[in-house]
Amino acid sequence: MQELLGRIAALDPEASVGIRIIACFDELIAGNVNTRGLLATAAALTGCPAGFRADGAAGLRVGLDGEALPAAPPPDGAARLGEASDVEVWLEREGPSHANDALVLERLLLAAGVRRGRDRRDLEPRRDLGVVLDPDVDDDARREAAGRLGLGAARSYRVLAAPLFARWAAHPPGLGDVVPTRHGPIHVLVLPATAALPDVEPAGVGHEAPPAALHRSFATALTALRLSGPGEGIVHADEYGGLLDLLAGSATPPSTDGDLLAKVMVHSWARETVDALLRTNTLREAARLAQVHHSTLQPRVDTLTAELGFNPTHGYGRARLGLSYLTWRLENSRVLDLPTPQGAAPDRHA
Repeated sequence: MQELLGRIAALDPEASVGIRIIACFDELIAGNVNTRGLLATAAALTGCPAGFRADGAAGLRVGLDGEALPAAPPPDGAARLGEASDVEVWLEREGPSHANDALVLERLLLAAGVRRGRDRRDLEPRRDLGVVLDPDVDDDARREAAGRLGLGAARSYRVLAAPLFARWAAHPPGLGDVVPTRHGPIHVLVLPATAALPDVEPAGVGHEAPPAALHRSFATALTALRLSGPGEGIVHADEYGGLLDLLAGSATPPSTDGDLLAKVMVHSWARETVDALLRTNTLREAARLAQVHHSTLQPRVDTLTAELGFNPTHGYGRARLGLSYLTWRLENSRVLDLPTPQGAAPDRHA
């Protein structure tokens, strides 16, 4: 399914979104994702809470952040599917239905039915992979969950994080699930540290870690994903080293010169110039990387120095620029934005 998406998008952008919704749920079914993960996906795709119940029970409801909501039957006006069967799903949207609501409900009902056939429990316990990746879980619970997953305590692994609409060349290998984050539901894989990475775009891969520290690998993988730009494929946390640990360790960006940099980034040349300065050692190397003449780059650096209030090419000024630039990219990341109903992905500036 996934390999068809590029060709379909080229022929019919509107059909592309529908096919990607189908492919997304196909991957979740193949990965044996639990009902809560299915609902989190539906909520993220539609922008409203999603619900499930079986045999008339109170049911399970999940919000946009992937977290469970209080159990309740479908409210009046909810878009529902499966009322006459033993499995029912719904969307709690205020206002008129959106273009893909019916398709999401159809695939959600199918996936929930398949899942129920595998496990007849109405409300499933939390999956072990979510426990391993949760930073708020105590160490003993994390170790026990890792053991049940078959993760060797003496081995090292990496977490790969991808949005629900990532493009996979083939069905992803390894342990996988959809887990809630403050940025919405994320598709995650846990792979041996030395394993080849799958062909997927976009994605972030975290630092190497033993099972007891995989929550930190996940945090850096998610931060790396948010740094991904168009056509970049997989972003590796190792490229940024401890900077990503610093950025991933806080719900809010660290105090930087970000406000000053945000004003500088309005210049059409700012991003390519800042990126080139940080990836090279000399102005001439930066000019070559930015594909401009040295005489063009120097006035840009002078403008940066004047507007930032420090020299971004010397001493701690370079470190200040680097941290500010990464923070700016995270704050302006669009990689987790869903495609528009017309099928065109929003412009991404991360």
